[in-house]
Amino acid sequence: MGVRLRAFRAVMAGAVAAAVTAVAGCGGEVSTATPRTRPLQVGLVYDIGGRGDQSYNDAAAAGVDEAKRNLKGMRVREVEAAPGEPATRKVERVRALAAAGYDPIIAVGYSYAPALARIAPRFPRTRFAIVDEPTVKGPNITNLLFASEQGSFLMGAAAAMKSRTGDVGFVGGNPSPLVRKFEVGYVQGVKHVNPRVRIRIAYLTGPHDLNGFYRPDKAEKVARRMYRAGADVVYQVAGASGAGVFRAANDAGAWAIGVDYDQAKSADPAVRHVIMTSMIKRIDVAVYDYLAGVADHTVTSGPVVYDLRRGGVDYSLTGGHIDDIQPRLELLKQEIIHGRVKVSPG
Repeated sequence: MGVRLRAFRAVMAGAVAAAVTAVAGCGGEVSTATPRTRPLQVGLVYDIGGRGDQSYNDAAAAGVDEAKRNLKGMRVREVEAAPGEPATRKVERVRALAAAGYDPIIAVGYSYAPALARIAPRFPRTRFAIVDEPTVKGPNITNLLFASEQGSFLMGAAAAMKSRTGDVGFVGGNPSPLVRKFEVGYVQGVKHVNPRVRIRIAYLTGPHDLNGFYRPDKAEKVARRMYRAGADVVYQVAGASGAGVFRAANDAGAWAIGVDYDQAKSADPAVRHVIMTSMIKRIDVAVYDYLAGVADHTVTSGPVVYDLRRGGVDYSLTGGHIDDIQPRLELLKQEIIHGRVKVSPG
């Protein structure tokens, strides 16, 4: 997968930002799904927010869009989730795609784990992939995973280096295990640079409530309280709710940190200048790489982990706001890659 990853980077050098504006290693068994020679008929099921969320879902969409440009004849059916929908809707959505002959089917987000656990065994010749979910397993399921704690460590380090008040914040969509990895890495990064920095942490909903990723109004209120209390950098890991954090940062004349995408290129132009940097999670690369593997019959089941070493997570430089600290961040990045700095996922 490393060869395709490098090739994808060359192809995607400018395409990712354009796509958004417009709207670990390999492991596991070889999939038992029967290879098919016809053009791929891809089913893509989004998490809450869907295409156009300027973050998580758009990253997956960009990978699929690039695959459509490069894999001859590929067709895609995209289906979005609705805020507050029952879990049974996700099961029905995945079942309908599999029954209609879509193969592979890519599920964006851990909330689809129960759906894949039920549907994948019933369609053993269909290939499935799920983003950010390690627990659901099967001979025809690939888990696309990211060392989010490593990228978030660098965000914490950047926040501590740039903060003038010694007070920073973290706003998460919900305290699920996935989002907690970001928080844990962020806290480690802050404390590595300056143990005296205060860290304010808030979540928008409970651990099983996905509406926290679709409440920019609530995120704005939470971030405003942090800024008024003294924080001058806030890292948001809240999907479409992150737009509210950016608005609060703009009003406070403070910094915000984006996630998943280079949000200084994808967010509302009115707030891009307050996005100090973003923790880039290359969901686009993982999705493209997976589809390329399906197309050339090399896809594997089980976990595929994208970390700093493999370029699966990184940070953005748009706007030049962290140019002054980039050498220190690069040093930390290399220390993590070579094991001299250990980052715990939780």
